[in-house]
Amino acid sequence: MTLRLTIDRGRWLDHVDAERAALGGAGRLVPVVKGNGYGIGREALAALAAGWSDLLAVGTVHEALQHVWSGEETLLVLTPLVRPVALPERVVPVVGGPHHLDVLDTHRGPIALKLLSSMSRYGCDRDDLADLCRSIDASGRRVHSAVLHLPLTSATHDLAAQVAEIEAWLPVLDAEPTLADVPLSVSHLDPGTFVGLTGRHPGRRFELRSGTALWHGDKSFVHLGADVVDVRPVAGGASVGYRGTVVPDDGWLVMVGAGSSHGIATLPDGRSPFHHLRHRLALLESPHMHTSMCFVPVDAPVPAMGDWVDVQRPLIAVAADEVIWR
Repeated sequence: MTLRLTIDRGRWLDHVDAERAALGGAGRLVPVVKGNGYGIGREALAALAAGWSDLLAVGTVHEALQHVWSGEETLLVLTPLVRPVALPERVVPVVGGPHHLDVLDTHRGPIALKLLSSMSRYGCDRDDLADLCRSIDASGRRVHSAVLHLPLTSATHDLAAQVAEIEAWLPVLDAEPTLADVPLSVSHLDPGTFVGLTGRHPGRRFELRSGTALWHGDKSFVHLGADVVDVRPVAGGASVGYRGTVVPDDGWLVMVGAGSSHGIATLPDGRSPFHHLRHRLALLESPHMHTSMCFVPVDAPVPAMGDWVDVQRPLIAVAADEVIWR
């Protein structure tokens, strides 16, 4: 029973290289290596990224402490601390307010300053920025960068709105001596938009943090699948599974070797994430631990034991048993 992510190495590397080249020297591309490593694994992504970038972004201090160092890379932590944690000097924690700064008493290295974006998650707003900068100066610390985490573009928040939000911060940063010369690190811009932004503001250094766009692309070179552990005939009306679900008709029970422990769940609309020969395999109950129980009616194609079925699931949400490079 296995959840397997298969990656076409050549096409995947071509995509990563194309994303890097698209910036054309307009600013620094900062690879994001966080969470489950975008389904691929943090260690594998970090080893690759450290070969061409001396700055990586991670999600939490715990990810920073688990990082396998492969060179002289620096780690930018994107989530603030709320309690003291001993960190290597090459780990740059982010500060969004005085409470985040106060817990860094044992860390004397550079820090990043988190700016409040329209996501309203955490960060310093304009009215409090001057006071926070004074506190940073008084602590004797150097600001590594200013960090702005933008919302994803949508029908109500498009790329033009992203750029306008960034540009609205520029005069505010320029007015603070602590921040006037530090890079502004932004997210969720495509390379073309980022190049245009940097071209309009040649006096400001910019960094583009990239995760999903860098590591996934259009996903045509990755495939998520799970193997079939067992197949057995079943009569309509039978009660099966953990919850005694009644089988709707005669057919087949198909046990797929992936479940909640792998991050497998129903789709937002309640449908099954599993497909076989372009037919969706209906779930009899929600995926559980290491197995998902599916039902196939008698008139539909049935996978055999050991076959692989396709899995429709965001890679940022899964824990694959195997990552296979081809």
